[in-house]
Amino acid sequence: MVTGRVTLYVIIATVALLFMMLNGGARLFTDWLWFQSLGYEGVFIKILVSDIGLRVAVGITFFLFLLVNLLMTRKTVLEQGTVSLREGNVISLENVPWKDFLNKRVLTLLFLAASAVLAYMFSLSVAGDWIILQKFLNPSQFGVNDPIFGKDIGYYVFTLPFHIFLFNILFWAGLITTFFVGAAYFLSNPTAGIGGLFAHPSSRVHMSALLAFLLAVKSGGYLLQQYLLLYSARGAVFGPGYTDINANLLALKVLLVISALSTVVVLASAFVKRGSGIALYAVGGLVLASILLNSVYPSMVQRFVVEPNELNRELPYIEHSISFTREAYNLNKIERKPFPAGRTVELADLEANKATVDNIRLWDWQPLRQTYSQLQEMRLYYEFKDIDLDRYTIDGKYRQVMLAARELDQNRLQEQAKTWVNQRLVFTHGYGVAMSPVNKVSGEGLPHFLIKDIPPVTDTDIVLERPEIYYGEATDQYVLVNTHAQEFDYPEGEDNVYTTYQEESGVKLGSMFKRVIFALALGDYKLLLSTDVTPDSQILYYRNIKERVEKIAPFLLMDKDPYLVINEGRLTWMWDAYTTTNMYPYSQPFQGRTNYIRNSVKVVVDAYNGEVTFYVADQSDPIIQTFEKIFPDMFRSIDELPESIRPHVRYPQDMFTIQANLYTLYHMQNPQVFYNREDKWEMPTEIFGRDEQLMEPYYTIVQLPGEEEAEFVLITPFTPSNKKNMIGWMAARSDGDNYGNLLVYEMPKQSLVYGPMQVEARINQDTTISQQLTLWENRGSQVIRGNLIIIPIKDSLLYVEPIYLQAEQSRMPELRRVIVVHGDRVVMEPNLELALAAIFGKSDGRPDPPPAVDDGTAPVIGDPAVDLSVRDLIDEAVMHYNAAQDRLRSGDWNGYGQSLDAMKRVLDQLADQTE
Repeated sequence: MVTGRVTLYVIIATVALLFMMLNGGARLFTDWLWFQSLGYEGVFIKILVSDIGLRVAVGITFFLFLLVNLLMTRKTVLEQGTVSLREGNVISLENVPWKDFLNKRVLTLLFLAASAVLAYMFSLSVAGDWIILQKFLNPSQFGVNDPIFGKDIGYYVFTLPFHIFLFNILFWAGLITTFFVGAAYFLSNPTAGIGGLFAHPSSRVHMSALLAFLLAVKSGGYLLQQYLLLYSARGAVFGPGYTDINANLLALKVLLVISALSTVVVLASAFVKRGSGIALYAVGGLVLASILLNSVYPSMVQRFVVEPNELNRELPYIEHSISFTREAYNLNKIERKPFPAGRTVELADLEANKATVDNIRLWDWQPLRQTYSQLQEMRLYYEFKDIDLDRYTIDGKYRQVMLAARELDQNRLQEQAKTWVNQRLVFTHGYGVAMSPVNKVSGEGLPHFLIKDIPPVTDTDIVLERPEIYYGEATDQYVLVNTHAQEFDYPEGEDNVYTTYQEESGVKLGSMFKRVIFALALGDYKLLLSTDVTPDSQILYYRNIKERVEKIAPFLLMDKDPYLVINEGRLTWMWDAYTTTNMYPYSQPFQGRTNYIRNSVKVVVDAYNGEVTFYVADQSDPIIQTFEKIFPDMFRSIDELPESIRPHVRYPQDMFTIQANLYTLYHMQNPQVFYNREDKWEMPTEIFGRDEQLMEPYYTIVQLPGEEEAEFVLITPFTPSNKKNMIGWMAARSDGDNYGNLLVYEMPKQSLVYGPMQVEARINQDTTISQQLTLWENRGSQVIRGNLIIIPIKDSLLYVEPIYLQAEQSRMPELRRVIVVHGDRVVMEPNLELALAAIFGKSDGRPDPPPAVDDGTAPVIGDPAVDLSVRDLIDEAVMHYNAAQDRLRSGDWNGYGQSLDAMKRVLDQLADQTE
């Protein structure tokens, strides 16, 4: 009975193991086909060979090392006669039942099995470390030497990690082997206790040799620890300090010598009868010396030598940390300029900076995504995953826009529609985009769409001929195309329009063998049974662009926000990738993740065919140079980036955020000022919704001081530490030859320039504004305060904050007011034009518009109280009409009626003016 159960368990385990092996092999094969379809089979082979090769090499080395050492114990284990005491009687092996079973052959098989299992487990510990090996084999020079050891930074980035890797392999292999060899000797004669490990001559020599091996490896570890002092965090700054160099470094050199001597002593003790005591004294002496030299002595130096005169002692090391941190994050390339601020803007200044004013962002992505969802998703299964911000030249005008991809989310299908055919063959792709300018608002507080609807409709010169989205941020399922089933393309009234995939970018299923492999790899047996699938059918998988790119280039750190671009009639994803390391000496780590970063790669992914292309944007980066050596056919020069995409390259927000955060401290280059934190800055906060939150950097089109043209830049302000006023602002340029240039505009310390929270406080203290916001809240509307945007105009600043209203029963925020703050004026008007007019007046001599009428609703531009030109009224009537159509399509009949009423008021006013 028991034998039968054991046999059953063995069969089940064998079948499970076989299935896992088949499944793993199938996944490996389908991955190969996927890489091959993209033209990156060389990358796949290099990663696979490097990863498996390293694991095999480490596993075989460990297996042989452990097995040889275990086999050396056989003779002693079999010869030991006493195993235990029971009631005062000695029990010999002859009296133990398993004595006849335990022989040389059985022991050898046991050691073989144990070594094989442990070697496999040990090899798993180096999975993913192939990149360390490849960096070591393909190093690059930084051209900068560290001031302590005089080595090029490339040694620390490419070579030192591999040396540390080798140390860990050797040390743990030695430690594990020593443990199991010791266990074998102990179990053969447990009555002798631990001392019995050295009682027999052969065991004494063997254990001493293993102990000496560990000490020799530890000696190498002390050498590596000297270099690791460059990453010390114990001093006044990150990197080595006075104590590290004058105490710890000396201690490590002494410990290296002691460890080497201990190795010799332990080896010599193997040939002395009572040598175990000598070996223990040698090891104990090393441990005691390590405590005294590596802990007690440095602590005393720090306390009695450094702390009483810390600044003078640490001064040169502070200089090193500042210099290397600025170099690691490209802070040394930031251009500093004075910004007088505090001055007021005249109407003529606004007119001279018209491109800036016309592109002031009023829409924030969070409320806009909700509005897009209500107006433009069209069907339940469509989703706007994210809102992207970019710039386009539209009808000859440089404009900042917001756009979103209309992706298809199969999880949103009705339950009865979630069939295998629908999810795999029919609903295969999203369709089109929604696009709106950042500053245009209809009378109902809704965005003015430049591209909308399905199929895409636009009254601009933007061309979108291939609106299908097979690859995106929400496409997580595999699909099959070119099957007998028709692919759903887009809805058209009560009917649907169908299509057929037009390119050969997927993997053709071809033979039945491939179908079996894919069915096994994907765990989907229906792939084998479907009669709609043909040999010419293509399978599209790894369609989520994040998974897609990271599978090809797992060694790159990707920006958190890929963005969509309309490129020559096609939809294209652009994504910034970074090269990073945490082994750049002296450099301050950012949030414990990295202490060096470069935006070295621009990734382009076609939304229709999934083609992925990597362009090297920073050829001076040594890390990307190494990756180019490892994968010679993977990267292209940035010069090969298509001309149609170049205008959409932008400075990445993640890197800018890291640089801005570090610059708050590392703009101080004087070591004494840095040590005392005399001029530390901070990233400001703002009010969004009802809560105070960290102010995020924002893109805008602005004419920088001293420049002749407006350009696309990324901006963030700074405030002094523990203060709310503004001390400066940083800008990253993105256009043309200025791409990548960083500027910091510093304000006079003796002048008061309002910071974001001071502006928020002024808004809160304005009785007219606070009463209006309270009134809306009391009437059941949720008031959403948008992002505060600070716009530099000439030598002054303009603060703009949108106000959104959202009814309790609605999920569609509407932009109902715009607050503008400048100088001593705080105004809130229905739109930006009226707000600016209220502050700066009008150029044609006409009187300023009256303040907003508080009737519980937001007045529109077409209000009779506002005197507008005929052209303005015509534009407003068109906006009301478009809003009415949008609300009609979304089923909002109440909103449809309101839009028609608003349009009628505007047309009546237009009739009065034309008469």
